[in-house]
Amino acid sequence: MPPTRGQRRDQRRDRRRAYRLGLGAESLAALLLRLKGWRILARRFRSGAGEVDLIARRGEVLAFIEVKARGTRSAALEAVTATARGRIIRAARIFLVQNPDQADTVQRFDLVLVLPWRWPEHVVDAFQATHDL
Repeated sequence: MPPTRGQRRDQRRDRRRAYRLGLGAESLAALLLRLKGWRILARRFRSGAGEVDLIARRGEVLAFIEVKARGTRSAALEAVTATARGRIIRAARIFLVQNPDQADTVQRFDLVLVLPWRWPEHVVDAFQATHDL
């Protein structure tokens, strides 16, 4: 049975709310990283293969960062599935092809977990590219 007009309106409202929540979480994550000395190179980097929420550099380290806003830490960690990691890894590879000046860096995949009423948690080197492809 197809959704009613009211159900479709509710779905659109929920998607807009989730989108705004995601933007806010990414802004908070970017602030955290800047305060820790990172330079944000890209936000919401999109390619045909996937998306990376934040790409940041500090010294010789280039981090591809996934931001997750959830009610609990475990829910945020579980939201980064193998499929999601694969999309992030593929998008990161495309970023490096498009930005060869960044290829000499040490690359890693981090997470920033945004939980209610807490300062965001930066999970360093959260997963490896070799394990997820």
